[in-house]
Amino acid sequence: MKKTIRDVDVTGKRVLVRVDYNVPINNELKIVDDTRITATLPTINYLVEHGAKIILCSHLGRPNGVVDSKLSLRPVLARLSKLLDKSISFAEDIMDKSTQELVKNMQNGDILMLENIRFYKQEEANNEAFAKKLASLADIFVLDAFATAHRKHASTYGVAKLIPAVCGFLVEQELLMFDKVLNNPEHPFVAILGGAKIADKLPVIDNLLNKVDTILIGGGMAYTFIKAIGGNVGMSIIDNTKLKLASDILDKAKEKGVKIILPIDNVCAKEFSEDAETKKFSSGFIADNYQGMDIGPKTIKCFKKVIKKARTIVWNGPLGVYEYEKFKRGTNKIAKYVAKNKGVSIIGGGDSIAAIQSIGVSKRVSHISTGGGASLMLLQGKKLPCIDLIEDV
Repeated sequence: MKKTIRDVDVTGKRVLVRVDYNVPINNELKIVDDTRITATLPTINYLVEHGAKIILCSHLGRPNGVVDSKLSLRPVLARLSKLLDKSISFAEDIMDKSTQELVKNMQNGDILMLENIRFYKQEEANNEAFAKKLASLADIFVLDAFATAHRKHASTYGVAKLIPAVCGFLVEQELLMFDKVLNNPEHPFVAILGGAKIADKLPVIDNLLNKVDTILIGGGMAYTFIKAIGGNVGMSIIDNTKLKLASDILDKAKEKGVKIILPIDNVCAKEFSEDAETKKFSSGFIADNYQGMDIGPKTIKCFKKVIKKARTIVWNGPLGVYEYEKFKRGTNKIAKYVAKNKGVSIIGGGDSIAAIQSIGVSKRVSHISTGGGASLMLLQGKKLPCIDLIEDV
């Protein structure tokens, strides 16, 4: 297990904490969902209680190295201050000497938030000089932004190479849960994979074939598999460059005794639209002028039976076009069944999480992952670069 803030003395130390405050903000600059902020409270409270001088660093949105007032972290600062019931200082410009002065004047238990780290083009470029500038602000680096752990950016990978680095409690929990399901799962172990991009999921499936008993596949990626076995998918989204790989994975699953279950039926439409008229087709028999938009009722029942018997579940990706209300049914139904399961369940990916939250059962899931890309990398059996830099206990 990797070192955490429990394994270092933080009292009186300047602690740079990389958090993920990339929260949804509306046109009125109001935070729509503060889940990512509340997720960091255990780490921040621990550091405050142990007398650290806390410097918070995060990105928000994609400003691409340009200052954008709509992507300022000031709304986040206000929400965090309210949640902690504590005043928080703010550094407008990391490169300015005034930031060094703010840090110099901090007392034990004080909190300083840096402005959006992606206002600087050096961040995503992992510029060495920029990383050194950030590292100079602190004695210890704490990674508590799991969603950025797979990226070699200056505020994550760059800083972790320069000063002692440990995990925060959020990252620790993520690593513990993924270690449990990937290295010591209870069986039957079921993976549910959806989403549109099959390229993202093929490496995941390939790795999980060594661990799971059953894989349930839905979403746009399912149609590449269906076409690979000779089915007609109409105008459904497919990746013609991945047909051979999809076919090979189905063969490999048979060899390993792993069941891959594709949709039996599909809710389809002639156009990609919320208002489109729908029609159900059996898999492999979708009319040429229709495209798959959601898993059908027979598929939902089939998936339900498998989920009911599972002792470990990993789910990543929606099973239909989740942005449209009439094509949410499959994803929402599966979310309900996963929540009812008494085993260990991990959910990752924005729309999968949204489904669990929308039906009010998120507390019944063992773990909701905060990092889509990072969790996919772990599911592929790969190491996270930023985590790899942190010493083992």
